[in-house]
Amino acid sequence: MVMVDVSLLQSLSYVAAAIGVCVAAVYYAMVLREQRRNMRLTLETRRIGLMDSIITRTINEEGYRSFIELLRYEWSDYEDFERKYGSENDVDAAAKRHAMWHEYNSVGMMLRKGLVDAEDLCDSGVQGAIYLWEKYRPIIEENRRRYNGKNYLKDLEYLAGEMLRVTKERDPSYRIPEALDKYVPDK
Repeated sequence: MVMVDVSLLQSLSYVAAAIGVCVAAVYYAMVLREQRRNMRLTLETRRIGLMDSIITRTINEEGYRSFIELLRYEWSDYEDFERKYGSENDVDAAAKRHAMWHEYNSVGMMLRKGLVDAEDLCDSGVQGAIYLWEKYRPIIEENRRRYNGKNYLKDLEYLAGEMLRVTKERDPSYRIPEALDKYVPDK
């Protein structure tokens, strides 16, 4: 009889231990699920903050003024561009151009790394990167060739490509306008 009681107690202790392990596993799974949910919320909050920061820095009166001014620059070739707007002859124009190029390049890097969404950027007005890239592509490509290497402003190029992709998905008839800085009536 003593042996039966010990064996029964031993069996009960095994069952209790097994139940304890199951309860701990269920609790751990619940904690992990809650942590994942909190991480998603934190990530979403950070993305919203990042989008707000991008919009605040790029989509404002001063930013639009600089953007429009940069779209109005005219040149015939790279040498003409440098004579008119290069840092040796017009420090303000060069500073304005580089600030905007690098701002959009930073946004493109965030997009490439998945920190922001292309749809959200397009909705926020960052599709202006298309115009900036199209206007300055020959200058940037020549600058890559002469000075900075093939990766210079690669994320500005990426951003413009993604903004064009989203824009064309939404409106397959979209085309980049011939004149980027002024109204051109339909012919």
